[in-house]
Amino acid sequence: MVGVSLQGLPPERERIGIDTNLFIYFLEDHPRYGTWCASLFDRIERGHNHAVTSTVTLLELLVQPYRDQKEELAQKIFALTTTYPKIEWVPVTLNVADRAAELRARYRLSTPDAIQLATAIGHKATRFYGNDRALRRVKEIECILVDDLI
Repeated sequence: MVGVSLQGLPPERERIGIDTNLFIYFLEDHPRYGTWCASLFDRIERGHNHAVTSTVTLLELLVQPYRDQKEELAQKIFALTTTYPKIEWVPVTLNVADRAAELRARYRLSTPDAIQLATAIGHKATRFYGNDRALRRVKEIECILVDDLI
């Protein structure tokens, strides 16, 4: 991808957590964030980085296609779970829920953000990519906001 800034991309072999909004930016080719997110997903697809996300991501991604009755788009989103084998889709377990509750209480995070962070932390990610300013308060994992990179 010629002309794409590599600023903020993870070093080789680093395991990362990914928030739902990065998937949305990538799938919709967001005018500001789409190219950068495409380069991140390319790195993951090529095996340069392993990634982890909660199955809550799938829930959040499917809402709009179901609302708009766009079954083809829903199937495209489901295909992400197999198209990117280096992304681990983690269900919300009791341990993840417990850790998410602690994070939510400590940092006043939304429930989805707390679940995403608990998933990343519990699955040994070294950094978490998202775009919610509340992530800046979190101390347990390095949080990278895409907005700060572009």
